[in-house]
Amino acid sequence: MNPLDHAISRRKFLSNSSKAGLAVGLVGSGILTACSNSASGADKAILATSFTQTPLAYDYSALAPNIDAMTMEIHYTKHAAGYAKNLGAAIEEESVDTNKPLEDVLANISKYSTKMRNNGGGHYNHELFWKIMSPEGGGMPQGDLAEAINSSFGSFDAFSEEFNNAAKTRFGSGWAWLVVGADKKLAVGSTANQDNPLMDISEFKGTPLLGLDVWEHAYYLNYQNRRPDYVSAFWDIIDWNMVSDRFAAASM
Repeated sequence: MNPLDHAISRRKFLSNSSKAGLAVGLVGSGILTACSNSASGADKAILATSFTQTPLAYDYSALAPNIDAMTMEIHYTKHAAGYAKNLGAAIEEESVDTNKPLEDVLANISKYSTKMRNNGGGHYNHELFWKIMSPEGGGMPQGDLAEAINSSFGSFDAFSEEFNNAAKTRFGSGWAWLVVGADKKLAVGSTANQDNPLMDISEFKGTPLLGLDVWEHAYYLNYQNRRPDYVSAFWDIIDWNMVSDRFAAASM
């Protein structure tokens, strides 16, 4: 087997293993049932997020040099873990039904506390962030997602330029997003702090397919104030297989 075939086979194995593990975990939590729609439930489960932090699918050093090991470890074990812990406290305080996915809470976040908004958003955003990156990432999307990008933006280059601008020009802390809107079309935008496009209070709405963390803690150890360099490096570690899977589920 040549190196290219080996890489492709490994990516398929990891992608399928990830899906299987997610489905098994969601059956026990009730999230799979909440997201199911007859036969499409298993596919839509990929869009459901647990209320607890899931293990990384790769080592802290696996995304280097694009994201260095120390940044990944601090980001995952301190920042993201803190959001998950504080979300757990908010859940108890506000009697949230955890048999439903976190997405249900975010869609009605105006009914909850600021603590729930900040930590629910922070947890969701980071859980997505880890999943759409891979040591074997990079390149360009294929198939239906590629066609949708060309249809919505004109070309992949036009899309990447718009996404880069959203990430680089988000003032202060926040996230840049690629989403599927209610009209099933793709759109790019950004949100402040730990808000996201699922929230009913967000001016930019849609189902997130891809999210980039532009808080300084996500890049400052390696890139200092050079956010544009960090944004450029992100393209080399995007797992387009995962993004494509999310697009397929969101387009049902």
